[in-house]
Amino acid sequence: MQPITDCTLCPRNCHANRQNSAKGYCGQPQSIRIARIAPHYWEEPFLSGKKGSGTVFFCGCNLRCCYCQNSVLLSPEAGTEVSPAQLEALILDLQEKGVHNINLVTAPHYTHQLVPVLQNLRRNGLKIPIIWNSSAYESTETLQMLEGLVDIYLPDYKYSSPAAAKEYSNAMDYPQVALDAIREMLRQVGSPQMDETGMMYKGVQVRHLVLPGHSKESRQALYQLYQAFGEQIGLSIMNQYTPMPQVADHPLLSRRVTQKEYESVIRYALQIGWQNALIQEEDAATESFIPHFALTEEQMEKIRQN
Repeated sequence: MQPITDCTLCPRNCHANRQNSAKGYCGQPQSIRIARIAPHYWEEPFLSGKKGSGTVFFCGCNLRCCYCQNSVLLSPEAGTEVSPAQLEALILDLQEKGVHNINLVTAPHYTHQLVPVLQNLRRNGLKIPIIWNSSAYESTETLQMLEGLVDIYLPDYKYSSPAAAKEYSNAMDYPQVALDAIREMLRQVGSPQMDETGMMYKGVQVRHLVLPGHSKESRQALYQLYQAFGEQIGLSIMNQYTPMPQVADHPLLSRRVTQKEYESVIRYALQIGWQNALIQEEDAATESFIPHFALTEEQMEKIRQN
């Protein structure tokens, strides 16, 4: 693997020399750091199933969402450094535990490092689908590196307006960048496909999180998605916004989404033509769904062995 000496993997184009522990905008050097690897039971039902989605949480992120539930992963001390071989061994262990898929969460800033990992996993017996679970703030050129390696794309579409994207995630160009990224994802893997048990094994499922006080923003986001892709993509309209301590004083983001706000977004989705959108119950917004970020002693031993 070539060293990353001038990083342009994501739309930040920070040009960081991530070799020798220097960090990019994502907060990460070239070495891979993970915070958790375990079955996860709170994804969409056709991804988690009964045995869980084999989720790998990566440290770092190229967005700066002020309301982020996983902001602890931005800390330089977060997580555990793993080599490509160690990561492969941990992922194959997950498959042995019976999970339905391997779910790579917030990995775009590691794309360069993960391509050979994914290639080796297929050669070494990984048979379940690979999910790329991301914010969609990704360049199409970097996504093209994943063609043929990822089975399911699970991107967010967070904002419809540059103003909201700038205010909340410091990424004014997010809406257009994300639409372009989703278009590339759809080109690669197509519409959602389910197996005979109802589990998704290929395709694009887009998530939109409704934010408190931003029903209009959500309606516009769903309109943009429908105009761009129609029902070629799957859609999850999420009601799990949980206010975190860092936004306790924010005039809008310090509270949960009301049922009235969420239902207004659902009604609009139906009005413009969405027929198969996945919706969430009101009790989805709770900190109990935020995972504990740590590797088990068994996993640490696996790392030491590899």
